Amino acid sequence: MPHAPRTATLSMTQVLICGAAIVTLSMGIRHGFGLWLQPITMERGWSRETFAFAIAIQNIAWGVAGPFAGMLADRYGAFRVLIVGAILYALGLVGMGLATSGLAFTGSTGLLLGMAQSGTTYAVVYGVIGRNVAPSKRSWAMGVTAAAGSFGQFLMVPVENWLIGAWGWQNALFVLGCLALAIVPLAWGLHEPKQPAPGGPSQSVGAALKEAMAYPSFRWLMAGYFVCGFQVVFIGVHMPSYLKDKGLSPDVATTALALIGLFNVFGTYTAGALGQRMAKRHILSGIYLARSVAIVAFLAAPLTPWSVYLFASVMGFLWLSTVPPTNAVVAQIFGVQYMSMLGGLVFFSHQIGSFMGVWLGGRLYDSTGNYDVVWWIAVALGVFAALANLPVRETPILRGSPQPA
Repeated sequence: MPHAPRTATLSMTQVLICGAAIVTLSMGIRHGFGLWLQPITMERGWSRETFAFAIAIQNIAWGVAGPFAGMLADRYGAFRVLIVGAILYALGLVGMGLATSGLAFTGSTGLLLGMAQSGTTYAVVYGVIGRNVAPSKRSWAMGVTAAAGSFGQFLMVPVENWLIGAWGWQNALFVLGCLALAIVPLAWGLHEPKQPAPGGPSQSVGAALKEAMAYPSFRWLMAGYFVCGFQVVFIGVHMPSYLKDKGLSPDVATTALALIGLFNVFGTYTAGALGQRMAKRHILSGIYLARSVAIVAFLAAPLTPWSVYLFASVMGFLWLSTVPPTNAVVAQIFGVQYMSMLGGLVFFSHQIGSFMGVWLGGRLYDSTGNYDVVWWIAVALGVFAALANLPVRETPILRGSPQPA
């Protein structure tokens, strides 16, 4: 049966402004966490693996909590989930600054911040977009919101670097904790009035989960998103230390992270706009293949500040450009009733990849003294993801009919 339409209750402009601002804060803050790796490990006397493991737990906690946060947002509205997420974000950042043991650091930086991000980022915000933006503009609207998150990366990395230099790494985290609370007033802009239950048969949560997991295209999307998480979190967290190990100044790493955020603004918007006119599976395959080519070129070229800036710009264009087409395909196949939950579920695969990327980066660095093996794993996974997205079927699922193998 076709997906039942849902009446929009918020204006598209309101949803985009508030949703984009929330994603700007939530994604912008987390994008600079790699800047804290060396100051924290040096002052606390920890290994890089200790820091990397906490970030890995953060990503896996984000992934595990994501479907539940999405389920709550679909049922009770994104507003409440966003407020709880903002409070957890602030507590996690304060705990990150106060932790003096690896266990406490993992609890705050890993568990608290991971759960906070599950309730303040794409899955929850995209659910509101899906319910309040017409399908003809949905991919574009998701691209605009993802571009805002990218702008947050560009904006926040220099700010966080300045805060660390001017106020010290610990006080910088306390300031960011206060900034995270700005999500609370912004959440009011995504407060959807409760709608009456639709007439006719309604799909249950369990049926929606079973349907998605049994559908091959959903599993292919999850496989590709695993690779996305592995690549971007490994690069985002470990590249500053990789460049410093190679003798480049910390300013080069800061500029590189900022360039990733800047060019990601254009990349995510472009991917969202193209999703209105092209097959989204082809967009995703092209993005993953281009990432592998960019990494090979970066490793083969002489390492200079300008080669780093060029790599950061190219990778930035490809950074979160997978997000709009992936979520748009989910809405296109399954409808918007459980979009936040299903978006959180496919993002769970992304976060498993994130866990592996950031943890393996620290683990293999400590055992081999370099990041070479992880770079080449990222290349191979990019080729796999390019192939995995080609079989994805983008047509709405026909409920009650046998599904294609």
